[in-house]
Amino acid sequence: MLDPEILARVQFAFTMAFHIIFPSLTIGLASFLLVLEALWLRTGNDTYLSLYKFWTKIFALAFGMGVVSGIVMSYQFGTNWGPFAKLSGPIIGPLMAYEVLTAFFLEAGFLGVMLFGLNRVGPKLHITATGMVAVGTLFSAFWILSANSWMQTPAGYSIETGRLVVESWFDVVFNPSFPYRLVHMVLAAYLTTAFVVAGVGGWHLLRNRENAAARIMFSMAMWLITILAPLQILAGDMHGLNTLEQQPAKVAAMEGHFETSKGGTPLILFGWPDMKAGETRYAVEIPYLGSIILTHTLDGEIKGLNEFAPEDRPNATIVFWSFRIMVGLGVLMLLAGIGSLWARYRKTLFECRWLHRFAFIMGPSGFIAILAGWCTTEVGRQPWVIYGILRTADAGSPVSPVAIAGSTIAFFVAYAIVFGVGTAYILRAMRQDPRHAHIAAGEIYRADHAQIVDQLDSHKH
Repeated sequence: MLDPEILARVQFAFTMAFHIIFPSLTIGLASFLLVLEALWLRTGNDTYLSLYKFWTKIFALAFGMGVVSGIVMSYQFGTNWGPFAKLSGPIIGPLMAYEVLTAFFLEAGFLGVMLFGLNRVGPKLHITATGMVAVGTLFSAFWILSANSWMQTPAGYSIETGRLVVESWFDVVFNPSFPYRLVHMVLAAYLTTAFVVAGVGGWHLLRNRENAAARIMFSMAMWLITILAPLQILAGDMHGLNTLEQQPAKVAAMEGHFETSKGGTPLILFGWPDMKAGETRYAVEIPYLGSIILTHTLDGEIKGLNEFAPEDRPNATIVFWSFRIMVGLGVLMLLAGIGSLWARYRKTLFECRWLHRFAFIMGPSGFIAILAGWCTTEVGRQPWVIYGILRTADAGSPVSPVAIAGSTIAFFVAYAIVFGVGTAYILRAMRQDPRHAHIAAGEIYRADHAQIVDQLDSHKH
């Protein structure tokens, strides 16, 4: 017999994994477009305009697919997670509404001007529209992260007649984990965009190292990676300290610690957490390093997973490995930034083919790291959907498993078609030469037509 709770969780995880890919690109890409347009207006260099138009097409499609996939997520709250929606509606509902009112309306209101108004409105109004879209994406991240963080670390509420009631909206929005999650996610979105841009730039440089547009996008992206990768590691460390304080069971699962170590906790690099046996098998450890990282002391104590009730333990096998995928990719991102600095020092940034290949391979790394990070966050919160208030087992609607399985299959087929085509179009657009993006189709036709006429005239003479 299929478990409806597991099926509902699988469905939400599937749709969430698709959805988060697109905002993680558009948040950073909107700011990148703003910088490109500002540089074009300041310098008059049409290469920046070419890059702006090149990435605008990709942004528009990613934005549209993000909106569509987000609507499907909201649908699931009312169908598969009715008790959760009923209990948390007075808090989660307004937070989601604020996201629509302040972020989506702002983005949608200026997106048309940004996409189609370059030759119809003045440069000041157009760059303002681009700026408003960029601000809107950040507002969206603000409210969505606030809602999710509240579910992780609830604050500012009371329970009356079986429903949550807000006592302080400030405490709800700025709950204990929100600042750390917001910074960590926004930096992740910018790094994701930077690696996509660097990957595309690296691919074009491998084809033609003299491509001016590819040089600019590659250099800008590598500068951003160099600056943000170490900042993200610092933000992750601060986020980890906050998680240790607010959700110690999650940290124990992330680190693979089942027993509390006395006199210093080792760092388990690799191993296989066995939930049934209550131990991490084949552990490769570094003494004291776990305490140094998590408590910034040599003898800091980390509470082991076995000290929590069995029904309150997250799945350490999943959390342990998803966390290591995220951290491992973060280290590779840091190495990419260091490698670019070395290439700049040697003045070989645009001739360093190994760096271009590495950037191309690392192009999707930001998406993978974000998915691994969200898996760590959400699976590590289990068995709670609202931490300490509502268990996941009590949050589901009485929907038949056949109905959930059927809708999941329908989502899978629809996503494979719609998003498969959209992704293929984005990849095709990325393969086009960015130097020619600022030339409209009509202009290309007129140029070709004029060239043909000139050739006919020369033959006549």
